[in-house]
Amino acid sequence: MTKPAFSRILLKLSGEILAGNNSYGICPNMTNFIATKIKNVLDQGIQIGIVIGGGNIFRGIAASNDGLDRVPADYLGMLATIMNSVALQSALEKLGCDTRVMSALSITQLAEPYIRRKGIRHLEKGRIVIFAGGTGNPYFTTDTAAVLRAIEIEAEVIIKGTKVDGIYSSDPNVDPNAKKFTNLSFKEVIEKELRVMDLTSVTLCKENNLPIIVFDIKSKDGLTNIINSVPTGTIVS
Repeated sequence: MTKPAFSRILLKLSGEILAGNNSYGICPNMTNFIATKIKNVLDQGIQIGIVIGGGNIFRGIAASNDGLDRVPADYLGMLATIMNSVALQSALEKLGCDTRVMSALSITQLAEPYIRRKGIRHLEKGRIVIFAGGTGNPYFTTDTAAVLRAIEIEAEVIIKGTKVDGIYSSDPNVDPNAKKFTNLSFKEVIEKELRVMDLTSVTLCKENNLPIIVFDIKSKDGLTNIINSVPTGTIVS
C-alpha cells in the first residue's frame, strides 16, 4: 500500500456541483456520488474537513447586483451552504461515515456551532467535519472560508473540486485554445488573474504556505489519485 501524501485535508466544493445536470437545487445522485468519493479517502485514514458553496441555491453577489442589499444577500448565501452541508452529511452517513456539520451561524437544530478545538477533536476521532455558514460574516466568499478553516485546523492542503480538470488560461468550455497549467505559483495566479479562488483566498494561502490542488470532482479516481501522489489536476504552491 502506498502511504497517503496527506494526513489531513480540506476539500472545497462549489455548490453548483451538487446540482448535477440541473441548473439549480440539490441532485441526490450527484450528492451520493461525491459522498462515495469522500468515503474512499476516509477509508485510507485521511482526516477530512469540507467546505461547500451555496451557488446552486443562492448566490449573494449575484443577488446584490440585482438590487438586494449585499449584507442580507450574503447571509442568505450562508444559509444555502448550510442546506448543502446537511444534504452531504446525510449522504455520507448513509455510507456509514460519522459526520458533523459545524456552522459559523447559530442554527443548533441542524449544526453544531463552529469551535476550532472541537472541530479538530472531531477530525482526530475519524469524523468528517463539514464547515458550513461561510466565515459567518458578509463580504467573504466560501473560498475564503475554506482557506480560513484549513489554516485553523492545520490542514496540509486545500483540494478544490470543480467541473474542469485543473486550472486553464481561460474557460476551456468557451475557448478551445485554453492552456492547462500543471503547476503554478501563488504569484503567477495573482498576476495572471486566474480564477482559482478569489484574491483574498489566494493571498491567505500564499502567506501561510498552504498549497491548493484543483481537479475535476466528477473524475473516476481524481480525489484518490491526489491522496496517493498520482499527478492530477493543477497544483498551486
